[in-house]
Amino acid sequence: MKKKNIQTSILSMVIAACMISHQQNAQAGENQSLQNDSVPYVTMPDVSPKLTTGDGNPLLDFMFTADPTAVEYNGRIYVYATNDQQQYDSIGGYGKNSYEYIKSLVMMSSDDMTNWTYHGIIKTDSIAPWIQTSWAPSIAKREEADGKTHFYLYFSNSGGGTAVLTSTSPIGPWSSPLNHSLVDTNTPGIAGECKAAFDPGVVIDDKGKGWLTVGGGCARIMRLGKDMISVDGPIKPIRAPHHFEANELNYINGTYIYTYNIDWQDFSDWPLPTEKPTTCCMSYMTSKTPLVTKSWKYQHNYMKNPGDYGFDYSNNHTHLHKFRGKWYVFYHTMSLQHSFNTTAGFRNVCVDEIQVDENTVNIHMGNQTLKGVKQIQPMNPFIIQQAETTAATQGVKFTNGKSIGDMYAVTVPNKTGIIAVRGVEFNKVPSSLEIKASGNGIIEVRRDRPDGEVIASIKVGTPQMKLIESQLQKNMTGTMDLCFVLKGNNITFDEWKFK
Repeated sequence: MKKKNIQTSILSMVIAACMISHQQNAQAGENQSLQNDSVPYVTMPDVSPKLTTGDGNPLLDFMFTADPTAVEYNGRIYVYATNDQQQYDSIGGYGKNSYEYIKSLVMMSSDDMTNWTYHGIIKTDSIAPWIQTSWAPSIAKREEADGKTHFYLYFSNSGGGTAVLTSTSPIGPWSSPLNHSLVDTNTPGIAGECKAAFDPGVVIDDKGKGWLTVGGGCARIMRLGKDMISVDGPIKPIRAPHHFEANELNYINGTYIYTYNIDWQDFSDWPLPTEKPTTCCMSYMTSKTPLVTKSWKYQHNYMKNPGDYGFDYSNNHTHLHKFRGKWYVFYHTMSLQHSFNTTAGFRNVCVDEIQVDENTVNIHMGNQTLKGVKQIQPMNPFIIQQAETTAATQGVKFTNGKSIGDMYAVTVPNKTGIIAVRGVEFNKVPSSLEIKASGNGIIEVRRDRPDGEVIASIKVGTPQMKLIESQLQKNMTGTMDLCFVLKGNNITFDEWKFK
């Protein structure tokens, strides 16, 4: 597919879609604290793209996600994304992903960058009934006077505005502190010049001040109030050449870094002496005085379009994040949709390492791969591990557990469910395996592959969730992958632990 054949303006399509219900509902009601919910997805890939390849991308192989952002908390990195799966479930694989049915956000986390815990979805339309849609989140956290860590999750309320949710936990419950968007296309400093006030990017600098960027076809930056849910002062433009969308902020070595998605044009009018960017790539600008428009300096592009890496050409959205001493770039491609037998534009979040020189604030050109990143620490089998923590899956869906952010793995009728985890380190010989499950069937634990050596075979025969302990058929030590093979039409699997 040639990039010159792509003429559709994603921004125009987004704005047209959101105009379907552009009038906001003034009857917002009281703020709600709603437990995260999950659609019981029955649609799933025919074949997992990760199960036998060992690939790390996409992060989740059982649902569509896009527009990633991330925050670190208590040794884990929490990733939030647009819920493209909701659009897929609303229109099917033969429709077009025009985003208008997406009214929720997806949560996942990891402590090893390989095994990802799916925490379910944030139902933004229930928490904030006045929203139109919810896309492209950006998150920040800070410790406050009450001794708690507070999380501020900004997201696109369609193309018309940027909304915010708050929580004292990275997985919720979330609430809406406002009954309207924080900013929209009628806000002074945005009105009249910006086609859209969406795709927020947030950062808190070393002085504790919060900053927010928004825009589509333009770029705007503002200082947030001390409460992080108001604007403190004027909204100023960033003159970002060929701006399209996908605003994001970082703060490195006293410098503000603004990243954005460049449009699909031919750049014949490129205004700078720098090398022309590639089509629909990600570029960045830097400043030490963010409210001074002229202080922003364009640097260069650091991530090409997915199509330039061998994936399908698509819109582009990244998040740069330093975790455990390494820099990562989160992004989306459309590789997973081929496993779903659709080409309708559904996206999936991926991650690769990227080189960032913090002294010179230079972001080197990144890469997009199916292989992904290396596991940064082994998985510990001697502590409780959740069934929704996976490196790859096949034939399972996930439903809500009993607490916020807790999910159950459930078998799908006429399918053998498989949950794979990687890099499990047995530093001692285990004597038994304990699982928590319900239903009728068998859960086999196999070494390395779904058809690998059987380590344990556990019969499940209980209507209520119950701890079941089983002796092991094989003694093992060392580091290996594990596959939990669920055989039965009504097995619900919650957690596991070796003893």
